[in-house]
Amino acid sequence: MAMLAPVALAVLLGTLVFRQRVRGAYFAILTQALAAAMVILLVGQQGLTGGTNGMTNFFELFGQDLADDSTQRGLYLVVAGVLGVLYLATRQLVNSRYGRLLVAVRDGEDRVRFLGYDPALVKTVTFAISAGMAGLAGALFVPVVGIISPALLGVVPSLELVVAVAVGGRHALAGAVLGAVVMGYAKTAFSEQFADGWLYLQGALFILVMTLAPRGIVGLAGRLRRARTT
Repeated sequence: MAMLAPVALAVLLGTLVFRQRVRGAYFAILTQALAAAMVILLVGQQGLTGGTNGMTNFFELFGQDLADDSTQRGLYLVVAGVLGVLYLATRQLVNSRYGRLLVAVRDGEDRVRFLGYDPALVKTVTFAISAGMAGLAGALFVPVVGIISPALLGVVPSLELVVAVAVGGRHALAGAVLGAVVMGYAKTAFSEQFADGWLYLQGALFILVMTLAPRGIVGLAGRLRRARTT
């Protein structure tokens, strides 16, 4: 259900929205508004979701104590393995004919429509795939951290993911992975050392990367590599 429910919701939303040719900033605003509405809905379900505190009674997984070091190491390996499999799968998808169609829809949606393809269907399928991956990530997040609250589903975490992709490099799949690692490490390090101002430092990191490397860390690394070979 952690994957099926997001996929079903994404298919429904994508069918309704993309058929109306909603795109760009309007689609981004719509998804953020839905995230905020979902948070309000979950907070209202005090008995089911624990309200603002969320669900915290996660102590065991398949009979294993989540606080045990061996269990945490096992979860780490599982998460790393799933990440690797998803990365390879998405890389194969991007390099496939469907991936080229995605690029075509991104660069010229109207031209793709004139060639006989349905951009709404293409974007809906992609939206559903990404929702399934997000649901799987959420299912793995809960046993690792031991808590899930409505605050983790709102607008701020969504924007943090966008920032992570921008920092890593939105033109490469590896950039999303690298950006998540960098932003996660920065968030932990800044919050521990600068409890009162770590959000400003996190924002400064984003501005610094976007100013010096608009294509992210991956783009900067590629530029430096090309500079050395010339």
